[in-house]
Amino acid sequence: MNDNLIICPHCSSDACYVTENSPTIKTYSCFGCGFTTNSLMKEGEEFYNQQVEVLPDLYKDVLFTDKDGKIWMPVTINLPQNGMVFYNGTNKENAKWAGVKAVKVEETEKEKYPIKGKTGEFYEWRMDMTTIKSFEMKDFMEALSYIEVLPE
Repeated sequence: MNDNLIICPHCSSDACYVTENSPTIKTYSCFGCGFTTNSLMKEGEEFYNQQVEVLPDLYKDVLFTDKDGKIWMPVTINLPQNGMVFYNGTNKENAKWAGVKAVKVEETEKEKYPIKGKTGEFYEWRMDMTTIKSFEMKDFMEALSYIEVLPE
């Protein structure tokens, strides 16, 4: 497996990380703009079709196709003990990155957070939507810092 950094075709950042998952599949994750893609995210690929079916409309509206035909979309980061970073808005004109911090579920509240399919088991952490904070497109790394994934 090979990893390296490239210039992002979406935002021109030099913080686009490429991971070679197999001889035929590479994953691209840009920490400059927060967009991601892989070798299978192209028009006509079954993988792409499956992804588009479940994407929120906002994500569909901001898809970006690079010169090689790879289709980029915003990433969603969900780390149960830290929080979540996601693209948020009612349309692409007002969308921004959002960061939400995780909080420990109090013992007295655990019944409100059952783990689906696991009788008697409950989540230990939940996303606290009162902590939501917006970040501009170019501030994806600041959103990651907000949920304490990256240092300040």
